Amino acid sequence: MPDKNKLTADLQRFEQLNAKDEQLIQKLDEFMLLLEKSEIDSENIKGMKIRVNKALDQKLRGGELIQEIKHLSLSGMEKMDQLDQLEQILNTNYLDSRQVSKNKISDGLGKIVRVLIGFLFITLGFAMIIMPAPPYFEMFTIFHFTPDDGVTLMDLISLIIIAMGTFIVIRSLLNQKK
Repeated sequence: MPDKNKLTADLQRFEQLNAKDEQLIQKLDEFMLLLEKSEIDSENIKGMKIRVNKALDQKLRGGELIQEIKHLSLSGMEKMDQLDQLEQILNTNYLDSRQVSKNKISDGLGKIVRVLIGFLFITLGFAMIIMPAPPYFEMFTIFHFTPDDGVTLMDLISLIIIAMGTFIVIRSLLNQKK
């Protein structure tokens, strides 16, 4: 039975949200009707326009809001305090699913670019090891296998580049919090 009560409460909340939107639309229609009937001058109209635009911009500041929510979730506060602040942020600001999906897309594109850069580093490192280099570019031989062959400084630099590429790929694939 508690599931039925919870479902009923959820449906009532959704109806209340819908009623709030209908009330807002009704008030907006009333405002438009009053504006058409009134005889206000252009200065007052500009002032109203600035106020309305300011209120709408405050509702639509999605990118900053998402960053604020991320910062709140990463803070070392107690969970109840985090919940209270999150509730306050969401009550005072408008968050649209399109804004969240845009943020998700940009994060995904950033991750893909980092993975590609990592693989480019890995490929460059292996290419530096496999492809023959001129003798003046091989620099010093650190460890000799034979009198003619060994591990050169260039090979060690290539291994460092491969390690950097591997680190970039692993770091970008894991969801590490900043």
